[in-house]
Amino acid sequence: MELSERCIAALEKEGFAYVYETQDAPGAIYKEHTHENKVALFVTEGSFEITLPTGVKVLTAGDRIDIPRSTPYSASVGVHGCQLVVGEMIDGDF
Repeated sequence: MELSERCIAALEKEGFAYVYETQDAPGAIYKEHTHENKVALFVTEGSFEITLPTGVKVLTAGDRIDIPRSTPYSASVGVHGCQLVVGEMIDGDF
């Protein structure tokens, strides 16, 4: 089973209502925002830098981060883009 399939299975087992794959182009920027409920992100390819109130984290293939509801954060995609598996408790929250 490949990494993305394992990530999808793990999030579904944890009860995330909406689980899907997405990808971003190199250098894509997410301005600071929040989500209505918990969101989980698994990086399956490339890199993703996220800035949370607790600091900056660089995520690469195999890394996961859980973003609690109402937590402000911003992010940027690495120079090779990134592919993510996203788990949302509320559809359209990412």
